[in-house]
Amino acid sequence: MTELASWSGLIDPRLLPRLSTVTVTGVTLPLDQEFWTHIGATLAACGIGLLIAVFTAVPAGLLLGSVPAVERAVRPLLEFLRPIPALALTPLAIFLWTENQDAKIALIVYASWWPLLINTMYGLAEVDPLAKQTLRSFGFGPLAVLLRVSLPSTAPFIATGLRIAVSITLIVAVSVEIVAGGMNGIGAFLAQAGSANDVERMLAGTLWTGVLGMAANALCGVAERRLFPWRRARTELS
Repeated sequence: MTELASWSGLIDPRLLPRLSTVTVTGVTLPLDQEFWTHIGATLAACGIGLLIAVFTAVPAGLLLGSVPAVERAVRPLLEFLRPIPALALTPLAIFLWTENQDAKIALIVYASWWPLLINTMYGLAEVDPLAKQTLRSFGFGPLAVLLRVSLPSTAPFIATGLRIAVSITLIVAVSVEIVAGGMNGIGAFLAQAGSANDVERMLAGTLWTGVLGMAANALCGVAERRLFPWRRARTELS
């Protein structure tokens, strides 16, 4: 529709370029070395933030899911922090971390922390109590039960939380790069193209952001199916 409207003159192509023009720009955009530099900056921040979130949120989820007293004690704080959008904390993050890249990573960690934490706690709640009781009856302690039964049973839920977190990290990274400024990344590329009124490059960069998100989600889905094939089989049977 926009293609026809643009060709007929109903829409100014300078305001809303033709889809064909945006597609051509998107195809040629990977030939721009600067664009790859921006992609690398965004993906690096997402990777570092995800690693930090995994190595902090999963142990925290295991602790909260295993010790009800600790969970009850910190639940008010969790329920207070969880609804706060990561972007709302951008000014605070920039104030606390003088390096913009560090502030971006901190916000990525914050945003991706919650799906990992919640899914870990939910997975622990779904562990078969009979399996844990059986291991205890053979003289295994709480740590052994956690490592041998609870953690393997919770792993598929953690993988689901990771797949959700991957999408969130890309959204947060690009948004922070657009809002904060002074950064490298896809968001900075989009902001620069927008300020230069280069709508075609801006829309083409947006399309590539969607492609990256789809690719990341697909890779996570393939890894999840390879690592936990029994979960898919159980879902199909149910």
